[in-house]
Amino acid sequence: MVVLALCGLVLVAILGKGLWDSVEAKKEKEVEAAYADAKTSDQLRSFAAAHPNHELAGIAQLRIADEAYGAGKAADAAAAYDKALGSLKGDALVARAKIGRALSNIQGGKTTDGESQLKQIAGDANEFKAIRAEAAYQLATLAIDAHNAADAQKYIDQLNQIDPASVWARRAMALQANLPRSATPAAPVAPKK
Repeated sequence: MVVLALCGLVLVAILGKGLWDSVEAKKEKEVEAAYADAKTSDQLRSFAAAHPNHELAGIAQLRIADEAYGAGKAADAAAAYDKALGSLKGDALVARAKIGRALSNIQGGKTTDGESQLKQIAGDANEFKAIRAEAAYQLATLAIDAHNAADAQKYIDQLNQIDPASVWARRAMALQANLPRSATPAAPVAPKK
């Protein structure tokens, strides 16, 4: 009798688990369908608000951020990239949101914050090489804009160490060609006797 009761409990547990999995799969399909239906920024915002803990909310925030960045709304883009970073789980998407946030901060006049974020990305060996290379390239362009050839060269060198075959390295070659040549130090003059 105890064995039958135990078998009955196991059967109920298996059926319960199957039912739970079925309900969860249905909910997931509904969330995916809602995301697919969100076409505009407002719809994406509504989706993200309705499903804040779902990874698709992070992707929605990333799309919102990209649209804001493209429209020149740097503060909105940076805020959306921050929100995306809180929900995203995929390494590539997280890296994309990090560099987007840094560039948005720079575009919005928070150059110090953006530069700091780019330096962190460029120096993080655990980041994707392509993202690190882009960060180093962006730092080089900022240094050139600030008329700091030494820093520009430093970031170009860092970029070439990260990924010398990347598109960013090829772009950096064009930057480097336009850097002012540093004056060679004069040879020491022997004292007259």
